[in-house]
Amino acid sequence: MNPDVNIVLIGALASLGAGLMTGVGAIPVLLGRSISRRANDTLLGFAAGVMLSASYFSLIVPGIDAATDQHGSVTIAALIAAGGIALGAIAVAMMNEMLPHEHFIEGREGSDALALAKIWLFIIAITIHNFPEGMAVGIGFGGGNIANGMSLATGIGLQNAPEGLAVAVALRGQGYSKLTAFLIALATGLVEPVGGLIGILAIQISEVLLPWGLTFAAGAMLYVISHEIIPETHRHGHQNAATTGLTIGLILMMVLDVTLG
Repeated sequence: MNPDVNIVLIGALASLGAGLMTGVGAIPVLLGRSISRRANDTLLGFAAGVMLSASYFSLIVPGIDAATDQHGSVTIAALIAAGGIALGAIAVAMMNEMLPHEHFIEGREGSDALALAKIWLFIIAITIHNFPEGMAVGIGFGGGNIANGMSLATGIGLQNAPEGLAVAVALRGQGYSKLTAFLIALATGLVEPVGGLIGILAIQISEVLLPWGLTFAAGAMLYVISHEIIPETHRHGHQNAATTGLTIGLILMMVLDVTLG
């Protein structure tokens, strides 16, 4: 098999595996198990920690290294990283602003409609940020570094599980069936292999895009951490538990990146 084709296949499968972890996380709901709000916020904090660590150790640092190798200048590499991070954050912010969501609550009125709207906004937000996560995995493989790609896929898969559980629990709370809640949670992760394939193919086309792609994915993930996940974990008074989860997630992803990468 052509080495390039092999990398594309491995990257696509790895991003698919990471995306499917949203469904794995939602399995307790399918089995009828419940989870406390405190535990849910702790797990989401863990997800934020994994993403934060992956953004720096698996994306920004390799991106700066790649740019330094290409241009022979740390200053240029830092400027490229800054540009990529900014573009990634701006891209997700624009997606958040432009993506329509009103049709999810059409025909509903009162407080139930408001609660449903918030839940679907949360689900849409998770779906939106799963795309750059998948892209990050693909870019990691696209540079030819299988170890870095596997580290990213493992870390992102770990943080997808509590997100899938959060989506399923929220939908069950609004009266959706166990199976429907599970399938929707699973579906939020299935955009990841799409992002993964786009990311890996882009880097295969031009190595010059590697530092830009890595830091772009990092910027997208950092935006989601600050704009979506951390505020959600602090809304119910469990910020201490959520911060503990974040710290554990960050440390675990750092260890994974160092040992696998």
